[in-house]
Amino acid sequence: MTQSAASSNPVPHAIRLTFDQGTLLVEGLPEGEAPLLPGLTYDARAGVYRAPAIYYRPIIEQLRKDKTPYIDAARDYATETQWSIRIEKQPFPHQVEAVKAWWQGGKLGQGVVVLPTGTGKTHLANLAIQEAKRPTLIVTPTIDLMNQWFDELSLCFATEVGLLGGGYYEIKPLTVTTYDSAYLNMERIGNKFGLVVFDECHHLPGPTYGLAATCAIAPFRLGLTATPERADQAHTLLDHLIGKIVYRREITQLRGEFLADYRIESLYVNLTPEQRHRYERAREIYRGFLSESGIDMRQPNAWGRFLVIAHRSQEGRQAYLAYREQRELALAAPAKIDLLGRLLERHNGDRVLIFTHDNATVYTIAREFLVPVITHQTKIKERREVLLKFNSGEYPIVATSRVLNEGVNVPEANVAVILSGSGSVREHVQRLGRILRKSGDKQAILYEVVTRGTVEEFTSNRRREHSAFDGE
Repeated sequence: MTQSAASSNPVPHAIRLTFDQGTLLVEGLPEGEAPLLPGLTYDARAGVYRAPAIYYRPIIEQLRKDKTPYIDAARDYATETQWSIRIEKQPFPHQVEAVKAWWQGGKLGQGVVVLPTGTGKTHLANLAIQEAKRPTLIVTPTIDLMNQWFDELSLCFATEVGLLGGGYYEIKPLTVTTYDSAYLNMERIGNKFGLVVFDECHHLPGPTYGLAATCAIAPFRLGLTATPERADQAHTLLDHLIGKIVYRREITQLRGEFLADYRIESLYVNLTPEQRHRYERAREIYRGFLSESGIDMRQPNAWGRFLVIAHRSQEGRQAYLAYREQRELALAAPAKIDLLGRLLERHNGDRVLIFTHDNATVYTIAREFLVPVITHQTKIKERREVLLKFNSGEYPIVATSRVLNEGVNVPEANVAVILSGSGSVREHVQRLGRILRKSGDKQAILYEVVTRGTVEEFTSNRRREHSAFDGE
């Protein structure tokens, strides 16, 4: 027998569930019975059992299984909404399959969907919202993405859409927010939504952003990402925070029909003899210090240990400067700028994105080729104007550091030039994804420019460890 907080005939002496600052209070439990319900610990100060809000669903399921009477005063949202998608848009087969796997899979309405950039994860989420029929919170990594989702949801559903973040605090049954705002406010709003959609959910695991999941009671959860795996292995936490991966398709499975077909070319440049001498000398100083200090950079937290030890001595500081010098010589070799000029001539008339690892190189490109740039320092309005003009063709080229790696809609981009980057597989796949959005019979091409005979060759090999680069 189940009772809600609004019931006019509450069951006497029933267990009562309430939401309290991101946790679930369970009152009326006889002492000693807590282990029968998942996630509970005894709060001696309050004299009740308490669990993280994420345990709302398993606790309710256990109470129902045991046919234990309870009063649900934790949930503060309607059990069903009447929203339906009001735009006629035939879903792709993979979108239909993904929603079905999420809703009808092993755990009803919980799980992660892995799909490449440009395959319609936003519309997939709209289908899931319509399926769940619950007030929904969408969590995004950036203000720009929050605004994109707001526009999409406002177009798709005949209901007012709320915003939380970027100066807004408007909580509606359908609301969009950022990870930063979500974890800061979830202890207050964590009982107002039955479904939470985590966009780019690889951002979620962690002691702070993770609160956006653990402090919410939402029984239904959907994670969306193109690259769930993380170098720190924290992606394993997604099983608890959202649910297991219920559906996955890779770029190679969707290229041609739902994504633009593409090819990849690795191009190599050389250091001058003087630059090579500087590189080898700096590398020798840096590696010598690592050896003397017993630091193996393949081990976890090795970089942090190097920084701590390096700043204790003059030799250490010289080793750090040597590291910076050999890295800059490899990633920002002047020969790369010369090669970039030839590539831009080759692709005159195409829509080109240029990626670098650092802002200094971006501004060098801007001065050399008179092209607009986007970095983390670019204001929101300016960034939006640049992207609009890029998509319209007024700006055929845009250079950026790392801020366009994800969550940007540039459907007309068909050429990407990676002058430098990290060893992250995710970053490399995301940059490829920027040019794969289907647009007519577009043929995309990605150039990866590597300085030969430097550590960048190893970095290139490491970041290409993804099926999207097999055989390319």
